[in-house]
Amino acid sequence: MNSIQIRRRSAKGRSGLRLWPVGPVLVLAFLTAIVVAGSVFYAAWDLLGVQSIKTEHRLDPKTLFDLVKLSFGVVAGAGALVALIVAYRRQRVDEDGAVRDATRLHNERFTTAVAQLGDTSPAVRLGGVHALAGLADDAPTRELRQTCIDVLCAYLRLPYTPEDQLPNGDTTAKHEYLALREVRHTIVRLIRDHLRLDTDHPRSWQGHDLDFSNAVFDGKHVSFAGAVFSGGNISFTGAAFATGGLDFGDCSFRGANVSFESCAFSTSPVSFAGATFSSGFVSFEGAAFASSAVNFARSTFSGGIVSFLGTAFSGSMVGFTFTTFRSGGIDFEEASFSGGQLHFGHARFEGTQVDLRANFTDCPVIFDDVSFADGSDLSQMVGNARTT
Repeated sequence: MNSIQIRRRSAKGRSGLRLWPVGPVLVLAFLTAIVVAGSVFYAAWDLLGVQSIKTEHRLDPKTLFDLVKLSFGVVAGAGALVALIVAYRRQRVDEDGAVRDATRLHNERFTTAVAQLGDTSPAVRLGGVHALAGLADDAPTRELRQTCIDVLCAYLRLPYTPEDQLPNGDTTAKHEYLALREVRHTIVRLIRDHLRLDTDHPRSWQGHDLDFSNAVFDGKHVSFAGAVFSGGNISFTGAAFATGGLDFGDCSFRGANVSFESCAFSTSPVSFAGATFSSGFVSFEGAAFASSAVNFARSTFSGGIVSFLGTAFSGSMVGFTFTTFRSGGIDFEEASFSGGQLHFGHARFEGTQVDLRANFTDCPVIFDDVSFADGSDLSQMVGNARTT
């Protein structure tokens, strides 16, 4: 698979301990204390309805003693305020030190895990994969978690030879391939499991960047069924899907620009059944579907553009049955269909422009009980399209 880039930038964490100088903090604290004390005094004065203060020309022992107690009370309060500020600063320093210690420990574990991931032994590499996933879960900051995820994704982007390209009869190469595939599939499984966790789960990887540029998934069914992709740019550009099946069933693409440009789909089936594409731009430009069943049944495209410009379908059964196109457009200009079938059975177009200026070779286009509403228009009918 070439790339999955879910870009949702997180807020930057605290890069270091930043404390004000003690002097300004003390002055500000004392001023705040005076203002608060004055406010309380005048509030009490007003509530008690005091008209005036009784004056004394001579201090008796009791009044003098009260003044002494008041003086010591002010000094004690000032000292307590200073102690509170110092304790606060010490606590902040201790917390920052704990973060630094956790980061240092994380980096040490990270170095060990990456070294394991590059080991020649498949068992050690598997241990490195699980160690990196555990590090991501325990990372003290979001940025450090992203670093672990980046390394796992980068491993999937390393050069990889699929099974059908191995030399015939080379047992050693076959064993190395199987071991490498097991490591790669473990990474995919761990990423899948973490993305399935709820957003508020402490170990969820939702919202992080995932980059599978030039990666290849083979040998297993690849499923994104029920996934939610919201906002930003979602790119599978140049993805290569070999063997197994590909499932985006019931996925939700909300307000995102989704690119499947130049993808190679040699797997069957390819399913977007029940998927929802809301707004944005969905592009399959330059993609190639070879001998695949491409299913968009019951999917919904609303408020955006869907482009199959230059897409090649070879022997593919492409179905948009019961699909709804609303307030947007779908473009098949310069697409090529050879063999197979393009079926819009029971599809509904609401305020949608459809352009079918494609090249069809032995591929009927079927419009069975299609409905157009709200100014929708099938702008270009093809010569060999068959309507029933």
